Amino acid sequence: ITLSRLTTSCQGLPSSSAATPPPAKYGGRHTVTLIPGDGIGPELLSHVREVFRFSCVPVDFEVVHVNSGLESEDDINNAITAIRRNGVALKGNIETKHIMPPSVKSRNNLLRTSLDLYANVMHCQSLPGVQTRHKNIDIIIIRENTEGEYSNLEHESVSGVVESLKIITRNNSLRIADYAFRLAREKGRRRVTAVHKANIMKLGDGLFLQCCREVASGYPDITFDSMIVDNTTMQLVSKPQQFDVMVMPNLYGNVVSNVCAGLVGGPGLVPGANYGRDYAVFETATRNTGKSIADRNIANPTAMLLASCMMLDHLKLYDYASSIRNAVLTTMNETRLHTADIGGQGTTSEVVQSIMRIIQSKGQLTTDL
Repeated sequence: ITLSRLTTSCQGLPSSSAATPPPAKYGGRHTVTLIPGDGIGPELLSHVREVFRFSCVPVDFEVVHVNSGLESEDDINNAITAIRRNGVALKGNIETKHIMPPSVKSRNNLLRTSLDLYANVMHCQSLPGVQTRHKNIDIIIIRENTEGEYSNLEHESVSGVVESLKIITRNNSLRIADYAFRLAREKGRRRVTAVHKANIMKLGDGLFLQCCREVASGYPDITFDSMIVDNTTMQLVSKPQQFDVMVMPNLYGNVVSNVCAGLVGGPGLVPGANYGRDYAVFETATRNTGKSIADRNIANPTAMLLASCMMLDHLKLYDYASSIRNAVLTTMNETRLHTADIGGQGTTSEVVQSIMRIIQSKGQLTTDL
């Protein structure tokens, strides 16, 4: 009876996975920290868990709640400890409330700096079935994730005069530049563009640009160029196809990633990842909470599901990642089941149900469990 139940519940299990078990840490399964976050985060991650259960993905989630309304950092410290224990996390965005005292730091920022998740990676590409002004966009954006304007160093020594310190260091600039070029080579990319404002911030951005040039000299097979950030945004909205891999400091990465998400259809479509030497955290690329549409069953689950697929690739569970990713793209392209953000009338749950039907139809019932 037990075998029968297992067989009928694992509708979308890829056939090759039955023959070759995925690499795993404990008893054939991985434990991943799950941080629901705010806004649409909890409901989208609930759908991710639903799809994972349906596909029999060998992942167990350790759920850690973070309360963005508290001044204490105990909850985010608990989440950081859980990620250190498990090595990998999937998260919804945690709201940063502007009304909180200046001493209260962004929970998202604390998580990235505490775990030294120095590389934020976003693959922005045109998706099938989504109508946009520009076509054939395929850009990898690599953002330094731990310093720059997000260093949390600002003070008001004189009333009415605030100094905010932007930190650019040689070590971190070399590290993110090398990450960009290594990733470009690994993915078969031909060009890396550094985004900067060195014409004005000659020391800070000048150092970042200099480090990128130094690293570029070690990759003669990859073309390197640079572009000032204001021109970059104009070029992105006029001819985004000219960009291949882009690397930039923290704040510019925030701006450019949101522009690129808008170019391919919006924040509900693009996944993101934060990588460090020891840990990896996956989330939606634009880091919006979606508070205004929470609990209405209208949020687009695509970005979060694709982020979960990036996580599965990171865990070397490639068959499961491909099965879910292909079902997401098929739903978007062939069934044209779209949520309101991309011009449709579908609900979140309808999209997820379609994805699971496709997983079932393209998989096969496994009888040798």
